[in-house]
Order: sequence, then structure tokens, then C-alpha cells
Amino acid sequence: SQAPLPLREDFVSLHLDTPYQIHKLLGELYCNYFNDYYSLPVAIARYFNVYGPGEVPGKYRNVIPNFIWWAMHGQPLPITGTGEETRDFTFVEDIVDGTLRMGVMKEAIGEAINLASGTETKIIDLANWINELTGNKAGVVFKPRRSWDRAVRRRASIEKARKLLGYEPKIDIKTGLKLTYEWILENKARISEVAKF
Repeated sequence: SQAPLPLREDFVSLHLDTPYQIHKLLGELYCNYFNDYYSLPVAIARYFNVYGPGEVPGKYRNVIPNFIWWAMHGQPLPITGTGEETRDFTFVEDIVDGTLRMGVMKEAIGEAINLASGTETKIIDLANWINELTGNKAGVVFKPRRSWDRAVRRRASIEKARKLLGYEPKIDIKTGLKLTYEWILENKARISEVAKF
């Protein structure tokens, strides 16, 4: 949460905000250990806010499928904080492309590589785009910021992925939202059976 933007792979903070972050860092340390001491070919993909078709909305799920689901049902979209917070949303097809490249390119072995869109999106803009896309007139509702969520802005540097892998994200946020919305619409009945909020 204290890193300069864009977030580069070589910045590592030991002042983490959540057990999730601690777990992720620990996983990377184990990967590096086995790569360094046992020559296990390891590549570390750092994903940034992955979204897209296939993710069912629900409690503990990501913001995009939940926003789309709530908007489809005429509910106001809840924003924790001011809405000026940003995230680097990355479409699932771009993540798959980057992950496959990491799996087959020897240049990735022993490296941590950001896989992201490389762009910042304000949460208020995200909510407004989804409301517009779905025709939701309920708007947004602001809620107090969660005490553990100190990251105001996130945007990844994808220069290393470009250089080592030839990675280039292809799906912009508005196109990705449209594709995700279409998938949720097509699967609404099935999602209704399994989505838990």
C-alpha cells in the first residue's frame, strides 16, 4: 500500500495489510527457495484484479461480477471509500495469454512478472460504466472504507512482461465489462442457483 506507481516487481514491502498478502509473499519466498536450491523451474505470475466471463458473483467474490449482478437487479452499487480509489483490472483472456507465455518461455524461470492491464480505473468510474451498461438507475451508495484496506491506488508496471514475454493486453476495460455482462446475462438462471451473498 506504500509502493510508488506503477507497481514494479522489484518493490516488496514487509508492511502488509492482510493475511492474504502475507500468504502471497510467503508463497513467492517458497518458490524462490525451491528455484534457487533445487533448480525447480518456477515462474511467479502476479495477477492484478482479474475479471471476465466465468466468474460467478457472490460473497467474497470480486467487485466486477458483483457490481454487474447488483446492477442487473436494480440495486445501488456499494462503494467503500470515496470512489476515487483505483485498481488495475485485467481481463481473463489477457491473463491466460500471459500465463501461457510464462509457462513456455525460459526467460520467465526464476522471475516474478506482473500480469495486468497496466491502466488505472477509478471505482466510481467502474460503477458508473456498469450502471450505464446495464441500464441501472439506482446509482451508487458510499460506505465507510474498511480499516484494513489502505491501498488507495493500484496500477501495475507491465514493462517486464512486455520485455521478457512479448505480453500485450488486448481487452480494454469497457470491452471486458461488456463481455462479462453478456456472459452473466446468458447464464443468469444458473448463476441464480449458486450465487451466495
